[in-house]
Amino acid sequence: MISVLDYGMGNVGSIVNMLKYLGEETRLAAKPEDIMSADKLILPGVGAFDHGMQRLHERGFTRVLNTAVLERKMPILGICLGVQLFTRGSQEGASSGLGWIAADTVRFQFGESDTRLKVPHMGWNRIEPVKENPLLRDLPPEPRFYFVHSYYIACDEPADVLAWTTYGHRFASAIGRGNIWGTQFHPEKSHKYGLALLRNFAAI
Repeated sequence: MISVLDYGMGNVGSIVNMLKYLGEETRLAAKPEDIMSADKLILPGVGAFDHGMQRLHERGFTRVLNTAVLERKMPILGICLGVQLFTRGSQEGASSGLGWIAADTVRFQFGESDTRLKVPHMGWNRIEPVKENPLLRDLPPEPRFYFVHSYYIACDEPADVLAWTTYGHRFASAIGRGNIWGTQFHPEKSHKYGLALLRNFAAI
């Protein structure tokens, strides 16, 4: 059973539909008790960092997530804002993040020579996996995914980076540590590439 957290901040319908297309048993987690009965979790997210953390707190998800992920070692996949919430905090706001990954969420900053680059980074872009890992295994050739974001994750530990993407400069587009996984891009908007990634996560 894969539970997709519904805290009012993500594109949950598209994720659920893709998982059901893959034949995975899936449900929305709208209350804390839905988390502990899951086998795996997906934390999507669209919007501002502080608002995302506020919604997790308001729904009573934060404590239960820490128990499920840190103590029970339940696999979790964060998507876009979802993975940013795994970090210590963001330049976008003042709230502390979940702090599961030694990383900060920072805003794209470009020099004068890169004025052609717009923020947010929006559209299709390639990823460059840096090591063999279950999340990115056997993707279709030249994997590319759909991005919409103004901030990205800066990891303290290079070993936590699963893939890089270049937009003005290189940034981590997929991360992983133990049972914690995340993508800055949107698998649910990425057609065959996203299907392959979600299939991999379901098999972890």
